[in-house]
Parts: sequence; structure tokens; C-alpha cells
Amino acid sequence: MSADTTLRIEVQGMSCAACAGRAERALGTVPGLRDVSVNFANGQASMVMQRAQADDVVEALEAANYPAREENVTLNVSGMSCASCINRVEAALKALPAVLDAHTNLATQTVQVRFLPGGTDAPHLARTLTAAGYPAKLRDDGAEDQAARRAAEIDHARRQVWIAGLLTLPVFVLEMGSHVIPGLHGLIAETIGMGASWMVQFVLTTAVLIWPGRQFYRLGVPALLKGAPDMNSLVALGASAAWAYSTVALLAPALLPEGTRAVYFEAAAVIVTLILMGRWLEARAKGRTGAAIQRLIGLQPKTARVERDGEIRDLAIEEVTVGDLLQLRPGEQVAIDGEVTEGTSYIDESMITGEPAPVAKSPGDTVVGGTINGDGALSFRATAVGRDTVLARIVAMVEEAQGAKLPVQALADRVVRVFVPVVIAVALVTVAVWLMVGPAPALTHALVAGVSVLIIACPCAMGLATPTSIMVGTGRAAEIGVLFRKGEALQRLDEARVVAFDKTGTLTQGKPAVTRITVSADWDEVTVLRLAAAAQGKSEHPIARAMEDAAKQKDLSLPTVESFHAIAGHGIEADVEGHRLLIGAARLMTSEGIEIGALETAAQDLAEEGQTAIYVAIDGHLAAVLGIADAAKPSSRAVIEALHARGLRIAMITGDSTATAQAIADELGIDHVEAEVLPEGKVDAVRRLQDRFGATAFVGDGINDAPALAQSDIGIAVGTGTDVAIESADVVLMSGDLAGVINALDLSHRTLRNIRQNLFWAFAYNAALIPVAAGLLYPATGLLLSPMLAAGAMALSSVFVLSNALRLRGVRPAMEASS
Repeated sequence: MSADTTLRIEVQGMSCAACAGRAERALGTVPGLRDVSVNFANGQASMVMQRAQADDVVEALEAANYPAREENVTLNVSGMSCASCINRVEAALKALPAVLDAHTNLATQTVQVRFLPGGTDAPHLARTLTAAGYPAKLRDDGAEDQAARRAAEIDHARRQVWIAGLLTLPVFVLEMGSHVIPGLHGLIAETIGMGASWMVQFVLTTAVLIWPGRQFYRLGVPALLKGAPDMNSLVALGASAAWAYSTVALLAPALLPEGTRAVYFEAAAVIVTLILMGRWLEARAKGRTGAAIQRLIGLQPKTARVERDGEIRDLAIEEVTVGDLLQLRPGEQVAIDGEVTEGTSYIDESMITGEPAPVAKSPGDTVVGGTINGDGALSFRATAVGRDTVLARIVAMVEEAQGAKLPVQALADRVVRVFVPVVIAVALVTVAVWLMVGPAPALTHALVAGVSVLIIACPCAMGLATPTSIMVGTGRAAEIGVLFRKGEALQRLDEARVVAFDKTGTLTQGKPAVTRITVSADWDEVTVLRLAAAAQGKSEHPIARAMEDAAKQKDLSLPTVESFHAIAGHGIEADVEGHRLLIGAARLMTSEGIEIGALETAAQDLAEEGQTAIYVAIDGHLAAVLGIADAAKPSSRAVIEALHARGLRIAMITGDSTATAQAIADELGIDHVEAEVLPEGKVDAVRRLQDRFGATAFVGDGINDAPALAQSDIGIAVGTGTDVAIESADVVLMSGDLAGVINALDLSHRTLRNIRQNLFWAFAYNAALIPVAAGLLYPATGLLLSPMLAAGAMALSSVFVLSNALRLRGVRPAMEASS
């Protein structure tokens, strides 16, 4: 295992935010783990492993009573012939951080693998063995699809609700039916008698507690005995108190004072039923929070048409390897990432980039798995498979962002850590106060108030407030072409005060063109362009391509370059046809001692028009100045106006002269310009903006601008649909359209606002209703909150928070991409 390996696994048994906090603290005690984060909303734990092993992680979670989910899979393996093969196969698998164990059977040519889902999957295990020289295929896929597993959990929760409801309904009717049907109470007393009625309630309520309600005891009692009570503990205590009191009143009434002999079986049964219903609704809502991830995963086809040994076969996507030649028919989905080798077509990449216009594809162009082919037929060669594909990397980025903890969640985490023990203490104090000063029957009032306090408290809502909004917000962002690589970028972006743009390729098209050539008296335009274009042939700079294009338009034949040297941040030096050429900015001429006065006026005119002046010196003397223009992107002006409308200051960082940069800034409406900045000076430029204005977002192309992206508070990389693995950026825009900046800011703002709404509701709910449950209003109104109403309110609080977060699924792009 490498020194730093990120592992994401699934944790079981968590029923509230307090559980997630305890699981997180348990993992935090494992030596060799860092950056541990447990997300209650999606049931996952994320950590960076330095020295720890997967077994250490499993043991820590098991000891905390929150076991990691494990899966087993069997792979068919080819090429094993001896014991050393067995050792190599098992060693290759055990080297993966999420693999717990691997057992090879040489006789059956199979290997059984026990692993932590989330950290790896069966296809990845098979590819690992194949890469190690032992071709492997999945024999019995024991790994369930996450969506199918979530559906099974929801179905189980629904069945539990129905069972509890059917058992509870007769109990509720027998005890509370007279409130709806006049005379029912008397009818029961005259027919079966109240004793028989209480006995029926006892039997049915006991069935509720030991059948659908046993989960609260199975999880809550061990947590309570360990001194770390959770939400299950509160429910178990509350329901048990009501059941035990009622059972004593039924079977041993002499133990209770006169006037307190009443049963609350219906409270115990209804509490369990309502909370189970709340968890069912919660499970359904939580399933929808991860819908964006499932839609992304669902984009990849299950099979591919692969050409092997001269014939075309339909193969499972897991069997495709890098280098395979694939065939794509009109209207089909692209199976895997690749490079077109034959054919032309248009491909709809909107599901990846968010841009609606189909993209032309011809030999040499790249295609992305999950996108949809148009009317043409294509052949392409696979360049990435499995977890290396663009789609898989997008899913990984979104999952990583969804598992993050925002700074705004810190307060909720601190409260949740002590919440359940405090609630139990409040319940005990409530019972004691009622017994001491409450009106008759004091014991009954004390029971009702104590149980209500236990039941109404809900750390779930506080724990769900932040992660569910993050999950839905980042998922929706991915659907419209904005990838938040780090969840905390959501909050930092909302706090930005200035947005700084790199100019070339970000605000502009990145395709400069020669607009004007002004030559000195000793040279003519054609000769200068011919020599300069030849010299630039070995340069990678966009300005070099502009000169080459200008020479091609004039059908000039270019001579051979005898020597070439790039001068970083200044220009180039080359020998062509016996001439020594220097091509670059004014600072290059100054450093080389070349006088530019003769063409300085022409250069100033270019700068005033927003064009870049490029000097050409031949044999130590200035020969010409070329005007290079890079047109602004169609969306640049509109994006900057939209940013201004949000109260943000706009800056531009460029290597252009001050005059040229200011002309472009005036054209686009930019507030602040950092001009004549060398590539290595961009970091200092960003730092100056941070010192002067505060939190700074920097928008660049993610390659040349990597240091500036890393220095900024929020780095936003403008991608090109396939270049998404930009490690320096916090946010990646899948398309090159700057409308994505507005969409990222809008989603950041909406998600943070949604989180604050959720946190306010969660805190306000508990702050307001716990005192009410304890009986605060009784002296003034004579009303005491029923435990049944408390259970209903508790269930609804989590459902409210989840429903509010789900509203983010309907967010539309704040700005559509320009056509």
C-alpha cells in the first residue's frame, strides 16, 4: 500500500448523528489513519491510510458497535499452475487497501476475496489480477449494486412499518378509539371488559416491541451499556418505560399508588410505529439524495462491441482492456473512453459537460464513456477503463465531495456529541421534578413527561442537516457540468469576495491571430513573417500557432530552424537561414539591449486596441512588431456582469502589457488588473488580491495555472469535457464556458442557505419542544404533550430536513452556456 491511500467504506448500524460521531472518534484512535470523516447521511466513512491496514479499521468499528460492511466475491482466474502463482495472486489482491482477505483454490482456478465495498469493487479486483498476469473474470458477483441495496433497505423499512401498524391499530382503537367513536369505551367495558382489553393491548404491544421494534433494543441497549447512548437508546428507554409501567398496572396493580393505575400500551406501540414510519420516509428521502450519483453511474453501458481476432463481439464492459478496438453504431452510447480511429459523427456530451450542442468527432478526437453518438458510425480505441475513465473519475470526485464536512457543521457536531446523554439527564430531572411537585397522579404525569422528553429529542435532524444538502447540491452540480472536487469548496466559494481570471484561454478564446505587421525600414512583411513563423514552429505557445496560421494563409514556405531556445516568460531565440531571431515581449528586447523606439508608437497603438504587441528582432536589430489579438469568449462579458450583480469584485491576471490588459479590462468591465505577470508570478498576484480584498477565487485552465489555483482560496479549473483530473482545483467546470462559474457560485450559495435552514430547524425544534415535552406549558394551559405526539414530531423533524435538502434537486442553471 502506498504511503497515503484514501479509503472510503460503508459503515453499518448508524441511526443518528451521535452514532456517526462515535464511529469517527473510534477510527480516529487507529494509528496510521488521518483525515477521518464519517457521514451519517450516506453511511460512509472516508479516511487517509498511511500505516494502518483495513483490518485495523474493521476492528475499531466493530469495537464501537458500528461494523464496516463487508462483501465476498469469487473470481475465475486463468494461468495459475503452482503454489507460487497462488502467492502472487493473493499478494496482488491483498496489496489493495480495501481487501481484507483472499483465498485461492488452485484446483478450481478460483479466488475468494473478502473486501470493503466502497474502497474497491469486483471488476477492479478482476482487473488487478489481469494486470498482474493472471486474467480474471467475475464468477459470482456477490457485490450488490448500491441502488439495489438502498431499495432493499427501503423495502425492509416499509414492511416493518406495516407489521408495526397492523399490530398497533387494535391497541390504539381499544384505548383511544372513544375519542373518535362516542360510546366505544363503554361498549368495550360492557362486552370483553377492561381487564381483557388491557391484556389484548399487552400482547399486541409486546409483539410490536419484540418484532419490528427489536432493532431499537438490539442497537440501543449495547450502546447504553457502553456508556454511549444513541437515538435507539432513547426510543428503547421511552417505549420500555411506557410498557413496563403499563405491565405493572395490569399484572401487579397493588405496587402502584391509588389513582395511578392506568396503562400506556398504546403510547409504547404508537411510539415505535411512528418512529419506524419516520425512518422509512427518511430512508426514501436519503435514497433520493444520492440519485445524482446513481444517474451518473447508470450512464455507462453494460456491454461494448469489441473487435478481437478479426470479429466483433459483444463483451461485458469489465472485459474491455486498454488498446481494444471498439465499434460504435449511430444512436448508441459510447461504452468506454477512447480515441477515434475511423469515421465521423456528432456526439452528445451534455450528460458530462452540461453543454447541449453536440460535438463533432473525427479521427484523432477523444470520446467519453456514457455520451451518446449521433448519426455517424465510429471506430475508436479504448484509452481508459474501469476507475480511470472520465465518468468513473467524476463519480469519485462527487462521492469525495459528498463525504466532506463543512466548517459550518462543526457546531452541530459538538452539540450532537453530548446531546443524547443530556436528553437522558433532562428526562430523569423531569421525572424527579414531577414526582416532587406535580399534581396528582404525580407518577402518571412524571411517566408521560419523562417518556415524551426521551422520544421528542432528535439528533438525527442535526446530523442530517449538512451532509444531505451537500449530497444533493454537489450531485445536482455534477449534472449541470460543475464538479466540486472538495466538499468544503461549497462554503469557501460562498465566502469569496473577488473572482480573479486568467486571461488567455479563460476569458479569451485561447486562439490568437495575427492582425497587423509593422516592419522597420530594412525589412519587408513577408520575409519577417516567413522567418518568424519558422522560428515559432518548435514553440508550444498559442502565439506561435497564430504566426504559423498567418504564414499558411499567405502560402509561405517555411525554412528549416537551425537552433531553438525558449526563454520562459519572455519569448524565444532561434537561428533560421543564418539569421539570429529574438521574438517576444518588450521586456525581452530590453534585456537583450535592443532599441525599440522606432516601432514604439505602433506598439502603443496596438495596446490601446487591446492587442498584444510581439517584437521580432533579427541579427540584433528590431525588424517588426506584430499585433496579436485573442478574441474574448462570447460569455465573458455576460459572466462578469452577473458576478458584479452578486456584489463580487473582478480581477484579471495576464502577462500582457499594462496598456493591452487595461484595454481588455475596459472592454469586459473588469475592476482590477494584474498585468505583465510572468507565469511564476501568478501566485504572488493571487496573494496580493487576497491581502487586499479577502477570500479570492481564481479561474484558470487547470494546467498552466496550477500553482495559482492552489494558492487561491477557491481554485476553479475550466475543463474541456475530458480533462477533469485537475488536482490543483477545488472546482472543475466540465465545459470551457464561463457560465459554469456563475452556476458554481449559485449552487454554492443555495446549498449553504439550505444548510443554514436545516440547522436552524434542527436546533429550533429541539430547543422549543424539549421544554414543552417536559411540561413547561402545563402550569399555564394544563396540557401535557402526549408521547405519541412526541414520536410523530420527532419523525417529522428528520423528514423535514431531508425534504428541504431535496429541493436542491430542482435547481436550474443560473446561466445557460452560450451557443
